[in-house]
Amino acid sequence: MLNSNLPESELLKTVLKPLLQDFQYWFGRSLALLETESIDFLTSKEQLDLLERVKQAKQEVSVAQIMFEATGEQVGIEMSALMPWHQLVTECWKVAMRLRLQHPTNWDENEKPK
Repeated sequence: MLNSNLPESELLKTVLKPLLQDFQYWFGRSLALLETESIDFLTSKEQLDLLERVKQAKQEVSVAQIMFEATGEQVGIEMSALMPWHQLVTECWKVAMRLRLQHPTNWDENEKPK
């Protein structure tokens, strides 16, 4: 559990910085999946739409990271900006999980498509 006695700037570094890194990681994995796999339970339009939304969100997170670093890690991000990223990551997880369940032999122990 986080120490509630941390100064606000330390709390931002402790929580926001790794959160932004996590978003980058998961959006990167989602991009790799959507760009390399044909997902049979999505139409090509749905897959392209999801891919474009992930690309856009990844760019937004990059901008947020740049701004966070440029301000000396002293500026937070509104929850209204974070929530759509969280919802998109969750949507991507669901797609990946369904794909993996439908095609378990296409995945290795590191969860990367073969």
